Amino acid sequence: MKELLAGLPWWVKWVAIPVIAVAVFGGMITSAVFFVVGLLFKVLLFVALVGGLIYVVRKFTGTSSSSSSSSPSSRSEW
Repeated sequence: MKELLAGLPWWVKWVAIPVIAVAVFGGMITSAVFFVVGLLFKVLLFVALVGGLIYVVRKFTGTSSSSSSSSPSSRSEW
């Protein structure tokens, strides 16, 4: 491979070959980037929803059921 690229001008190695690679594999690269970005968005949305759920449950559990709790454990032990 080195012998093949050794005699070519710099613009073929650094401009033409990457442009051809993007033209051939561009759709695959784009779909992979969109997949990763979509997956990251879904993971962040999941984390935010679970965090919000935990916050709401702890807020309402701490104010309403702490008096009806059978165990004498405090909220700071969580």
